[in-house]
Parts: sequence; structure tokens; C-alpha cells
Amino acid sequence: MARAAVLHAVGDAELDLRDDVSTVDPGPDQVKVKIKATGVCHSDLSTISGVLPAMPPTVLGHEGAGVVAEVGEHVTNVKVGDHVVVNWTPDCGTCPECLRGEPYLCMTFIAQSFSIANFRLGDDTPAFGMAGTGTWADEMVVPFQGVIKIDEDVPFEYAALLGCGIPTGVGAAVNTAKVQPGSKVAVVGTGGIGLAVIQGARIAGASTILAVDPNEAKHPLAKQFGATHTATLDTLDEAKNLLTAGSGFDYVFEAVGKAAAVTTAWNATRRGGDVIVVGAGAADDNFEMSAFGLLFDGKSLKASLYGGCDLKRDIPRFVDLWRAGRLDIDGLISRRIRFEDLNDAVEALKTGDVIRQVVLFD
Repeated sequence: MARAAVLHAVGDAELDLRDDVSTVDPGPDQVKVKIKATGVCHSDLSTISGVLPAMPPTVLGHEGAGVVAEVGEHVTNVKVGDHVVVNWTPDCGTCPECLRGEPYLCMTFIAQSFSIANFRLGDDTPAFGMAGTGTWADEMVVPFQGVIKIDEDVPFEYAALLGCGIPTGVGAAVNTAKVQPGSKVAVVGTGGIGLAVIQGARIAGASTILAVDPNEAKHPLAKQFGATHTATLDTLDEAKNLLTAGSGFDYVFEAVGKAAAVTTAWNATRRGGDVIVVGAGAADDNFEMSAFGLLFDGKSLKASLYGGCDLKRDIPRFVDLWRAGRLDIDGLISRRIRFEDLNDAVEALKTGDVIRQVVLFD
């Protein structure tokens, strides 16, 4: 039996922190992973609130890293004892999205996660894993495509963030937007994802990076990660005039997950510039604009799901950037906590006082 944080119903005030949960045995194409570290991400909070869909009872968590404990007979990409990062959007390799070279859009295994339960509660009730994973548990079973091998010198707490926060944010800048050296960038929202976007823009060589957040207490941290300037929503127009002579920024990233934030990003973008939506918003939170403006402003509105990453390609790149001192992972970790602290961690996430909390498993 293992520990796991279980959501029994959308909107539950607290998660059920249990110690009587087990996984199914891995099938021929599956891998069992013993989780060593997992992040507390805003998407987990969105799953609890119902903004992101789930099939309760659900073992939460999707950003994690650990050690391979068992492998199915057909698995060749990893072996028992390998250190791995969890990929919450495994690519099947055969769907139209995968064949177009867009593995981050593959829905094969995510769709299956709503009908296939890889956990069992103590009373033998089937339980599903968030996005087919469930990293807020001692162990889990995923398709072999759901793990990416990493070198053993990468700390598990860093490796966990390579499963979601880093690729989503850094990837949005370098993969989706393809930020050009010398360009001017603004990032709306400086939570964990926004700070990763700022790092990606800095790595790509942006000359100006404006961090926009109504909470001024977050501004110094944004500068620590590479922002050259900061603004609140009230001072954004002033900063836009100062930094771009009023024309707007080349790339503006929305890292909040709200239609109002997309509007803010759109208005801060220059004619012909790119608006990149990174935040996961609610299905009924609609963004509106005029057809006239869409055409004649010449702006592009782009979605950046999972940072446009192919984790097999990009995780080694991110590790190399970390080793070179160009990617700060440690600075993104606000707190290192234990499994029993998860409900407190969820409350801290709601207040916005933390960037990333990482659960360290024994």
C-alpha cells in the first residue's frame, strides 16, 4: 500500500491524504515509477476547482520525477532503477498530431485516463490519475511514453519541475513564440509559469522584458529571473509608452489563465506582434475582440500548450541550460514540504504567496 492525495469530488475543501492506495500492475507497454519529488502546480488547483476536467476519485499531481520500479515486457526506453521525469502528455506516435510533429497536442493517453483507472483505494474502489499520472502518490503507473530518462546528477526536486513548469514557461518563449534576440517582451502574470517564461525570454536574448503583475511584492523576484522592468496593471500603459514609444511589445505572454489577462496582453502588443496564451482558463471564460481589429492590427494570437515541447528533445536542453547556469530552477522553489503538508500547500497556492512548492518523498 502507498500514500496518495485523493480528490473525491470537484470543489472538496480538503484532499483525502490516504495510506491505503495501490497501483495496478504495469502492462506490457507500461512503467511503474516510485515518485521521489512532485510539484504543487496551479493546474492541480484548477483540477480541484473544476476548471480542468477530472474523473473522481482522482489522485492529483502531474509534475513529478522518480525512479523506475517496474517495466512491462515491451518497454525498451527505460529500465528498473533509471531516474525519470513524468510526461503528463505522452505522445502515442501515431495520431495526426504526433505525425505532424506536435506531440504536445496528442490526446491519446489523456483521453484514456478518463476511462482507465490505474489506482485502487483500500476498499478496492478504482481511482483515476490526474491527466493519467497522479504524482501526489508514492508510486504510479504510466505508459512508457510518459517517462523521460534523465541523468542521475539532476536532483529530483529540480527534475520534477522539468515535467511541467519549466517546459510550459520556457518552452512558450523558445518554442511557441520563438523570441528573437533584441526583441521586446512583456509577461502578464508572474507566478511560477510567468517566471519561467521570463527566463525563456532572457535565454532567447530579449533586450527588454516587462513583468506585469498587480502584486508589487512579486516584482523584485521577476527581476531576479530576468525581467528588466516591472509594472502593475495601472502602470502598464505608462511602461508601454516608455519602453516601446507607445507602439507595443513584440511578444506578450498571458500566464494567468483569465480572459481579462488575454485582453491585457492583446492591448500591450504592437501591430504585427504575437500574443501567446500560456495560462489554462475556464471553459466559460470567453475572450472577445472585433473582427476588424483582428485583421487590421495584424497581431497573431497563439496558444502554447505544454510550451510546444517535445520532452524527449527539450528536457536534455533544459538540463544543459541548468548546468550552464543559464536556467535557475532552484530559485523557483518556494518551499520543500512533505506529503502530509499537501492540504496546506493547496491553501498557500490559493493565496499566491508561493511560486512552486515541492513535495519530497522518502
